[in-house]
Amino acid sequence: MERLARQNRGKSTISRTFGASHTGPATYFDLEDPQDAARLSQPQLALAPVNGLVVIDEVQRQPSLFPLLRVLADRPDRPASFLILGSASPELARQAAESLAGRIRYIELGGFDVWETGGAPESQRRLWLRGGMPRSFLAEDDTWSLDWRRQFIRTFLERDIPQLGVRVPAEQLRRFWTMVAHYHGQTWNASEIAGSLGVSATTASHYLDILTGALVIRQLTPWFDNAGKRLRRAPKVYLRDSGLLHALMGIPDPHALAGHPKLGASWEGFALEHVLRIREIASEEAFYWSIHGGAEIDLVCIRGGKRFGYEFKYADAPVMTKSLGSAVRALQLERAWVVVPSREGKPCATHSATAWKWWTSTQ
Repeated sequence: MERLARQNRGKSTISRTFGASHTGPATYFDLEDPQDAARLSQPQLALAPVNGLVVIDEVQRQPSLFPLLRVLADRPDRPASFLILGSASPELARQAAESLAGRIRYIELGGFDVWETGGAPESQRRLWLRGGMPRSFLAEDDTWSLDWRRQFIRTFLERDIPQLGVRVPAEQLRRFWTMVAHYHGQTWNASEIAGSLGVSATTASHYLDILTGALVIRQLTPWFDNAGKRLRRAPKVYLRDSGLLHALMGIPDPHALAGHPKLGASWEGFALEHVLRIREIASEEAFYWSIHGGAEIDLVCIRGGKRFGYEFKYADAPVMTKSLGSAVRALQLERAWVVVPSREGKPCATHSATAWKWWTSTQ
């Protein structure tokens, strides 16, 4: 299942492929299909007799299923296993965690990455501009791709978000999302955005949590290791798909991107998502580190009890900076990389036992 997930097909296609390779019977319920929704209107009668693999798609439409799934998963003989698909939301995750604690494993799906699109420079540039959503990436030209992303944003806000039980006007949430796009790669400032939007800081943070729960925004948590230092304590915010970032900022083509003030920040988010994926770093294991007016590093993660760091730079060659050196010493990093848009990697510098290298998103 995880191997299929890494191929980044649509979740429904993944479930069908997985079901076809599953030994034993497989039963599918799609809650966007009125007939399947009617079958599950009495879920105990529909699910209790079923054996083998049971796939329930778009489960966010009927979150009341989770308590029953806990009962069915706890049956002594375990005649059925369940593959549950749907959009993420804080409320949905809370119900799943409460009902299925110890019985569930989450697999988070993303869009295309540079390896799946061939890794050639032209494919990487197109992926960066258009993002990883298949229809956006595969569109016949940049104009069609941008139009598809704009329609996706509209549908997502007007249909998908309300289905998750969120009661925020679509236009208000779109304005907020656009503002966050211009803060991409920066430390979250709820008061500043709230003032521009005409809402309270608490409401702005609530909007941020909605879009984070829907997996379109990433909040990168600050790393705390020394109470005596003036560390930044607010998260950094990123739009997880670079194509949606560019659509919200009105960037239509590579020429506009190359001349945009957010070029470096856009590359940072694009490379960050790739590092998290290829290194299989969970969201709860990813941090950034920054001292007010001092040293910083874009990504800190822990693997095997050791700390590693990544710095993202849109440059032709890696640069060893005083800030990066301070971060490595302060955090006692085992190794650090500078990620740049290049195909070749080589040592950048050496400091004590720490190997300084830069690593490209195409390696």
